[in-house]
Amino acid sequence: MSESETLAMSRMSRELKAEGHDVINLSVGEPDFFTPDAVKEAGKKAIDENYSFYTPVNGYQDLREAICHKLERDNKLSYTPDQIVVSTGAKHSIANTVLCLVNPGDEVVIPTPYWVSYREIVKMAEGKAIYVKAGIENNFKITPDQLDEALTDKTSVFIFSSPCNPTGSVYSKEELKALAEVFAKYPNVYIISDEIYEHINFGGKHESIAQFEAIRERVILVNGVSKGFAMTGWRIGYIAAHPEIAKACNKLQGQFTSGTCSIAQRAALKAMQADPSTTHSMLEKFRERRDLVLKLLEEVPGTKTNEPQGAFYVFINVKSYFGKSDGEKTIKDAFDFCMYLLKKAHIALVPGSAFGDDECVRFSYATSNDLLEEAVARMKKSLAELK
Repeated sequence: MSESETLAMSRMSRELKAEGHDVINLSVGEPDFFTPDAVKEAGKKAIDENYSFYTPVNGYQDLREAICHKLERDNKLSYTPDQIVVSTGAKHSIANTVLCLVNPGDEVVIPTPYWVSYREIVKMAEGKAIYVKAGIENNFKITPDQLDEALTDKTSVFIFSSPCNPTGSVYSKEELKALAEVFAKYPNVYIISDEIYEHINFGGKHESIAQFEAIRERVILVNGVSKGFAMTGWRIGYIAAHPEIAKACNKLQGQFTSGTCSIAQRAALKAMQADPSTTHSMLEKFRERRDLVLKLLEEVPGTKTNEPQGAFYVFINVKSYFGKSDGEKTIKDAFDFCMYLLKKAHIALVPGSAFGDDECVRFSYATSNDLLEEAVARMKKSLAELK
């Protein structure tokens, strides 16, 4: 397995920081907000009420009921608690699902760019990843024709995220419907829909591919509290799926980790019960930062972006810098580009190769306006030295 490139860049930026350098880390996918007070209070209360014993493998019953209520309230999707499995983060939920559905040699179709861990999780399951390239000209979204061409009788799973990490692209209801019509022709293909960025959507209402009845029983909806409620460290994710899939994931999780943290689950219960408006202040702040970064990048020659509609990333095409040099270092690819900026400007970005697109780099704007302005200024100055 490969080390996660996002975690590797974070590690290198910490090492530089420890040496006394002023590093701006834009490599991590983590909100810089604090967990809402009501959610923190629920966690404290759980400690006082002695929630310190083993939990049910698939999560507390009342938490799973609250997740069902949330899905009905926010997404108009009807699930029962036996269809929910709570895990230690959405990444754990995805790993459970892939390991339950993918046999050695099965094909797993993944649109490119993809979230970094999809590739390695498929590798763990001994599956064969089939990549479908979605370029910047189509806002990094695949078309129904591309999907139809990629699916075969060897395909067991399709996995994607909307809003997308790393591009911030969001599939509309019409686009998801068109993909669902293709999936309807392939009854043996399961769809893992990673919706962890649901609450960070600048285009309005979040749309899930699980809403289409023809494929509903084959959709595994993945979500959690990390991004929308600024609870990355609490480590709570979940799936909503057909009872047989949920049962399989429950069995697998029972042998790997058992039930996740009792205190975190009680806090997550409060988050699930919260009105969706709780997250709006963070959403508006992210929108402001997105607009700021896009405006600042217009002043950096040779960079190309689309306008992301969700999450908190800009996926920047930097191919124009390949082959250029500052006299000491020649930029051959996106990894070299990131290492150059890390060492020269002390900015940590993630190379697009981590996400299946080596012409781009991921820029996270989940930090303050001042740091974003400083980061782009450093970037502009350092890139101007490349000839």
